[in-house]
Amino acid sequence: MTPALQVRHLSTTFGHHGTPVTAVDDISFDVMPGEVLGLVGESGSGKSVTLRSIMRLMPHHSAVTGSVLWQGCDLMTMTEAELRRVRGGEISMIFQEPGTALNPVLPVRVQIEENLRAHTELSAAGRAARCLELMDLVGIPDAKRRLTQYPHQFSGGMRQRVMIAIALASNPKLLLADEPTTALDVTIQDQILKLILDLRDELAMSVVFVTHDLGVVAATCDRMAVMYAGRIVESGPVPAVFAQPNHAYTRGLLGSVPRSGTERSPLLSIEGTPPGLTSRPAGCAFHPRCAFATDLCRRESPALQDRAAGQAAACFHSDRVIAAGLAGS
Repeated sequence: MTPALQVRHLSTTFGHHGTPVTAVDDISFDVMPGEVLGLVGESGSGKSVTLRSIMRLMPHHSAVTGSVLWQGCDLMTMTEAELRRVRGGEISMIFQEPGTALNPVLPVRVQIEENLRAHTELSAAGRAARCLELMDLVGIPDAKRRLTQYPHQFSGGMRQRVMIAIALASNPKLLLADEPTTALDVTIQDQILKLILDLRDELAMSVVFVTHDLGVVAATCDRMAVMYAGRIVESGPVPAVFAQPNHAYTRGLLGSVPRSGTERSPLLSIEGTPPGLTSRPAGCAFHPRCAFATDLCRRESPALQDRAAGQAAACFHSDRVIAAGLAGS
């Protein structure tokens, strides 16, 4: 099966007082039709920048290289006019903070209709009907009245649903979801996750889901890619990675989450914090926080290599990580 999205050697750099710094460092991954891929990692790992780079929504002082193939066309080489036809139509994005992504001075109806006007041939009456349909689809009651209201008149969960309605207005084939459940209570989070999965099935849509919540990954994603310091350090099917992580960072993330049946077992922890863009160490970026690090890790940066069970890991000591398992230190 041909991937719906093929990202190859994507890198994003920012100017920093004349010295460029790298936020996304030579990453590659595929997303299959109808698949949900989770991008996982601590804050600052490069997850959100990856999605914005795919959509070419980066600021002018940044530089994006590599290729992003969508239905045989490279988004990186498209003209702005060509890209506008894809962005919001075939590929949509749910931004992380609906409070800032929504325009505070425009009614919700206008913001949904903007997408419909740009990417559909619907008449004014057709757009109005589609707006009502979308509000019902994302579970916002009294849709006709709420469409005339402004974002500040909606709760956080309702604003997030409006963002989803805007993203889904043109029935996209790929949805880029940047932590769409951040700061929402667990009940609303569960409703939104179920909504995205239902729409994935209904629209035959692929999803790239950015999150730092491993519970969300387990419940929604088919495959996962773990990012650290701008690079993918491990990828594979969710059940395989959860059962047997091949990278020390993935092991630390999974080991820090309480599991059923391990109530009296100590949790793993990852000491320290991720490096800043201007202070990445030589060799493997994770080595200062890694219990398995050797001189080789401090000198050289490991490449992402295929492992068993469809997994891939960028680690010189995957065998030791597997042998250690998730129990103990």
